Amino acid sequence: MNHKMFIGGRWVDSSDGKTMEIRSPFNKELLGTVPMATKEDVEAAVGAAHEAFHGYSHLPAFRRSEILRRTAELLRAAERDMAKIISAEVGKAIKYALTEVRRAQDTFTFAAEEAKRIHGETIPMDAASGGVNRFGFYVRVPIGVVAAIAPFNFPLNLVAHKVAPALAAGCTVVLKPASTTPLTAVKLTEIMVEAGLPSGALNLITGSGSTVGTWLTQDPRVAKVSFTGSPAVGKRIIQNAGLKKVTMELGNNSATVIDRDANLDKAIPACVAGAFANNGQVCISVQRIYVHKDIYETFRERFINAVNALKIGDPLDESTDIGPLILEGEVDRVQNWVDEAVEQGARVLVGGKRSGGVFPPTVLEQVTPTMKVVCEEVFAPVVSLVPFEDFDQALRLVDDSQFGLQAGIFTNDLQKAMNAVDRLNVGGVIINDVPMYRVDHMPYGGNKDSGLGREGPRFAIEDMTTIKMVVMPGPQV
Repeated sequence: MNHKMFIGGRWVDSSDGKTMEIRSPFNKELLGTVPMATKEDVEAAVGAAHEAFHGYSHLPAFRRSEILRRTAELLRAAERDMAKIISAEVGKAIKYALTEVRRAQDTFTFAAEEAKRIHGETIPMDAASGGVNRFGFYVRVPIGVVAAIAPFNFPLNLVAHKVAPALAAGCTVVLKPASTTPLTAVKLTEIMVEAGLPSGALNLITGSGSTVGTWLTQDPRVAKVSFTGSPAVGKRIIQNAGLKKVTMELGNNSATVIDRDANLDKAIPACVAGAFANNGQVCISVQRIYVHKDIYETFRERFINAVNALKIGDPLDESTDIGPLILEGEVDRVQNWVDEAVEQGARVLVGGKRSGGVFPPTVLEQVTPTMKVVCEEVFAPVVSLVPFEDFDQALRLVDDSQFGLQAGIFTNDLQKAMNAVDRLNVGGVIINDVPMYRVDHMPYGGNKDSGLGREGPRFAIEDMTTIKMVVMPGPQV
C-alpha cells in the first residue's frame, strides 16, 4: 500500500514523487511505501504547524482534552489492528505490541487529563520593597511548534509521549517517525484526524533522519525538539538546533543489582522479561546484572533455565517471545560485540550466535567493565552476569557508566535501598524490580549521556510551555 504524508490537513505525496519501501524485519515482506520528504515538504509541514499555532493554542482546554481522550478511545477500538502493524514493522512479538498499544491509550488519557491542569500561580510582589502595591501572577502558555522525532522500537507509545503532551499544552506538532517504522505513525495520524484534531495541529513527514530530521530541527520556526534515539544523534541535534528547547531521551546500559536477600522467585522472571522483551531493543533493557556472590550460582542456573524456555519465531505468533532485530546491520554489530567480548575472555552461557535476522537471547559471564557489551549500549537481547561481594561495590559498578537512565535494585534491606536512591546518578531507581519498569505518567528520563529533560505528560508539558509573568497595580491601601 502506498501511504502519504499529512501536511496542513491534507494527505500528500513527496514533492518530487520519491518513496521508500517499508519491509518486515522478520520475512522481508513489503508492508508498504511512504514518501521521502524533500526540504520543501519539511518547510511546508513546519509552515502549516506555525500557521495553525495561533488558532490551536487558543482552543479551549476542554476541547484539547476531548480530542486526546477520543484518540485513546479510538486506539482501544483499533487495538488488535494497531498491534499487528507494530509487530509487522518492528519485529516485536505481538504480545508486547498489544502492551504498547494499551500503554499508548494510557498516555493519551493522562495527557487529556493534564490539558485541564495547566495553570500558573500568584507571586507575592511585596516580598520585595519594589513590589509594594503591585499584584503579580504568571500563566503557562504553549511554546509554539514542537518537532517530534521518534524511534523505531516503540513507534506508537514513544510517539504518543511527544505528540500528546504537545497537543495538550496547545502546541502544534511536526512528527517525524523512524524511517524503518513509519506505518504506525500513519495509522495514529488517521485516528487523530478522526478524533477531531484541527487542520495543521499535527503534521506527519517521513524520510531519513540525516536529511529530514536535520531540516526539521534547524528550522527557526520550531520552538522545541523532542527526540528519542542515540546519544551521538542527540548531540548533533543540539548542535544544529540553535536556541530551542530540547528534550533528549538517549541511551543506557541498564544495570540491576540482586542482593543476597533478594526474592529470586520475583527477580529472575523480572530480569528475563527486562532483558529480552522487544528483543532487547529498549533503552531501559536489562544489560548488566550484578549478583551477590553467595547466590550467584543459584541465580545463574535458574536464570539460564528461564532464558532457554523463551521461544524464537514469527512475531505475529501469540507464543513468540523473541523476533528479529530491526536491521541486518544491527545483527552484524551485535555479533561483532559478542565475538569481541569472547576474544577478551567472556564466556557465553546461552546463545551468542545469530540466525539470519535474529540474534538469540544471549547470556555472558566473566565480562570486564571495558567490554562493549558492558560499557556501551547493546540494544539487543544480550545480558551479562557479574558477581559482587558487598552492596557498596555493586553500587559503584552500577554507577561506573557514561549513562544514567534507570537502575533496578532487588533487596529486602530498606537502608540499602535508600543508599541506592541516594548514591546512584540515574533518572530512576526501581526497588525490587528491573530498570525496564515504567508507567506512563511518571517522570521518565536520564542523567549524564542518557539525556536531558523528562517525559510523562505532566512533566513534558512543563517543557512545552513557557511562563508569562503579569504585573498589575495592586490595591492602594
